[in-house]
Amino acid sequence: MDSNVSALQKARYSYNPKLPAALRAGANVKCIEGEKLQAFADVEKINALFPSTSNMPVLKFEKTDSPAQANAINVGVILSGGQAPGGHNVIAGLYDGIKSLNKNSKLYGFKGGPGGLVDNQYVEITDDFMNAYRNTGGFDMIGSGRTKLELVEQFDKAAANCKALGISALVIIGGDDSNTNACLLAEYYKKQNIPIQVIGCPKTIDGDLKNKFIETSFGFDTASKVYSELIGNIERDANSAKKYWHFVKLMGRSASHITLECALKTHPNITIISEEVAEKKQTLDQIVTYIADTVAARAKNKENFGVVLIPEGLIEFIPEMNTLISALNELLAKEGDAFAKIENKDEKMAFITSRLDKALADVFASLPQTIQLQLTNDRDPHGNVQVSLIETEKLLVELVKAKLKKNPEKVKFSAQTHFFGYEGRCSVPSNFDADYCYSLGYNAAAIIGAGKTAYMSYISNLVAPAEQWNAGAVPLTAMMNVERRHGADKPVIKKALVELDGKPFAEFAKNRAKWAIETSFIFPGPIQYYGPAEVADATTETLKLEQAGK
Repeated sequence: MDSNVSALQKARYSYNPKLPAALRAGANVKCIEGEKLQAFADVEKINALFPSTSNMPVLKFEKTDSPAQANAINVGVILSGGQAPGGHNVIAGLYDGIKSLNKNSKLYGFKGGPGGLVDNQYVEITDDFMNAYRNTGGFDMIGSGRTKLELVEQFDKAAANCKALGISALVIIGGDDSNTNACLLAEYYKKQNIPIQVIGCPKTIDGDLKNKFIETSFGFDTASKVYSELIGNIERDANSAKKYWHFVKLMGRSASHITLECALKTHPNITIISEEVAEKKQTLDQIVTYIADTVAARAKNKENFGVVLIPEGLIEFIPEMNTLISALNELLAKEGDAFAKIENKDEKMAFITSRLDKALADVFASLPQTIQLQLTNDRDPHGNVQVSLIETEKLLVELVKAKLKKNPEKVKFSAQTHFFGYEGRCSVPSNFDADYCYSLGYNAAAIIGAGKTAYMSYISNLVAPAEQWNAGAVPLTAMMNVERRHGADKPVIKKALVELDGKPFAEFAKNRAKWAIETSFIFPGPIQYYGPAEVADATTETLKLEQAGK
């Protein structure tokens, strides 16, 4: 083993992930078909777009005593989108799973994400190669990428590359957009009678790929534990120095799951939940007033310090800002080239305001120029503003500072800002994610063995011990709806937002008034890999609360 590998990593190589009972004898399983599932929303549109893969049954797997008699199969695997802890274990589970079907089965990893599939950049995954990456963080085994699979030319190139390698199944490990692409690919191959199965695995630390069947996406458990350790460290520092308010922005563009989970783990003074802001139609000024009032209340107790958690995508959920950003997305989708040619900052802003209606132009003009520029930066591949580049935490600090200056009582306020994003994406996976990811990959092999396509691997009953987990598959089309992207309607897997009537948010809402004024910090410390099961194998507070009483 490489002498540069840490002692922890050497120990993690020997960790044996746990599997559900249905998969313990191998990926040859009894496949039970359940109810047929329609699309999540926009049923007629989804049926028209996916005529070959719509209205398919949910699958449940059970252990079978029949020995595996499958022919050897060649499978391709892709890591797509942003990194998430446990991705290598999905590949490990897939590798071991197809070998359990037939020891001569082969696994090929396409390098650099979906682009590697189209450009035929691959590596055959062998025992030695696989064993070096078991239970490790990151996606460096084969790399990832954000190439979108949407064009017939891409589908045909991918099919030709697979045919040359004898590949009859593809597993795409990714989030909602990546699995939407998997659904498009599966539909095309099935419609064209191309003998390639396409299977998805749910990945995203944001936690927004979840539904009735997908209880959580992999990586969420580990990332939220990493961020909570950092927040706990900051809370300890704040409680020691007693002179700073720390504004912490956390990854999670479209949903506040990470922010809510970290709040439940660490008990900060203030936590903003984007979905609540949208539901209550809270203005930017109302949010700033809430924070400033809390700062002032704590100052009366001579506690001029605290911690504020802010979700990365907050700015898109504030009504007036959401309307502005939507208008900017549409505007730059149509006139982005002309805007890009303008070099002077003032002229850039004048270009924008001249093309907005007066109300939105006034909102845009009220913002600091740094935020204006960040709102007009290059869009992501989906045509949306890159919210991670918008310094919402700094904007709130400046607005709170200005608000407190108007307070008749002098309030001491000094602030520090942080953004925790990349710090959590490639951590060594927690025991939960190591087990869950391995099971997802092994289960994908079972889906392949069952001859199914256009399905997502799911493992459920996750708050129970691993041997009691359920294994199965849910149709990709069952999670689809139609959304506005790049100025046009596009089929996409529906993102799951924080449910304001759900148990996790209710637990937070019950306690936040107390946490705001009383210093109630919890310091969770680092991820525990060893020790009592109730500590080392514990999953998220979110899952525990959601599954309580079920």
